[in-house]
Amino acid sequence: MSPLKRKKLSKIRFELDKLDNSLMRIIKKRTNLVKKVLALKDKKNQIVDYKRIQYILRNIKKKSLKNKIDPKITQKIWKNMIYAYIDFEKRNFKK
Repeated sequence: MSPLKRKKLSKIRFELDKLDNSLMRIIKKRTNLVKKVLALKDKKNQIVDYKRIQYILRNIKKKSLKNKIDPKITQKIWKNMIYAYIDFEKRNFKK
């Protein structure tokens, strides 16, 4: 790789790192909201709402196409996030 390309790569990676830091703050906010949702649930079987999951994934696909983002990427990200939070809720359910 040429020195010019290395420099460009370094700049791009710096921007990615900054974006990752922003995502961490967003994930923290999302986690706090999920904790509030969990506090409202009375039974462990209320944690997984398949209709809501399908609704979210349909909307993500529509928004992805509208914004010219590969929907396979966003679908994988949201599915992983949804199931990570389901696991979080199951581990933190205290009733």
